[in-house]
Amino acid sequence: MKQLIVCKLLLAFCLLISCNSRTQNQSPATRSNKPVGGGCDGCELMYTGMPKQVDATDTSEGWFEKGQRLIVNGTVFQQDGKTPAPGVIIYYWQTDNDGYYSPKPGMDPKAKIHGHLRGWVKTNEKGEYTIYTIRPAPYPNDVLPAHIHYSIREPDVANEYYSDDLNFTDDSLLAPYLKRYPQENRAGNGVVQTVLQDGVQVCRRDIVLGLNIPDYRKE
Repeated sequence: MKQLIVCKLLLAFCLLISCNSRTQNQSPATRSNKPVGGGCDGCELMYTGMPKQVDATDTSEGWFEKGQRLIVNGTVFQQDGKTPAPGVIIYYWQTDNDGYYSPKPGMDPKAKIHGHLRGWVKTNEKGEYTIYTIRPAPYPNDVLPAHIHYSIREPDVANEYYSDDLNFTDDSLLAPYLKRYPQENRAGNGVVQTVLQDGVQVCRRDIVLGLNIPDYRKE
């Protein structure tokens, strides 16, 4: 009788170890079906028209159009906020000088909702990126401040996710909007201050991967 009880206990113990081992060997993506970041309406469009070669610097078509020229510099860091993160793709899209996501002839129909002022950068070995564009205008007759959308794709994360929009401290619409809808500080603070240099506004927007991103996990 005692031998039977011991055998049963040993069998139960082995089964427990086996189950725990299988659970630990599963990837985070297998253990959870939730997308990193909680999903993103429209972020999947970052792959529409994305060139095979993405560099650390990108110049949008807005740079050659009417509007206030803008340079966005930044560094992408790992979760510790200190270690540079190379090879991270940032997809950005924005309104034109009139506040519209204006398409252009020949665009992929799926991407027209983001307009023609869109592009991609891929951080260099120092985690740096630069975007040459124009300052977006706010939506006409709206309370939403002017902004640039960011979608982030890490090489070892299952899916893309969005960060807080890039906003501007001198936008009169910003303060009243943030009182009602505070930023979530997703991937770091998105509110930037511009400095005028030779007629061009320059700002810095750094990113901390995974910061305040729901269900964040590496593959």
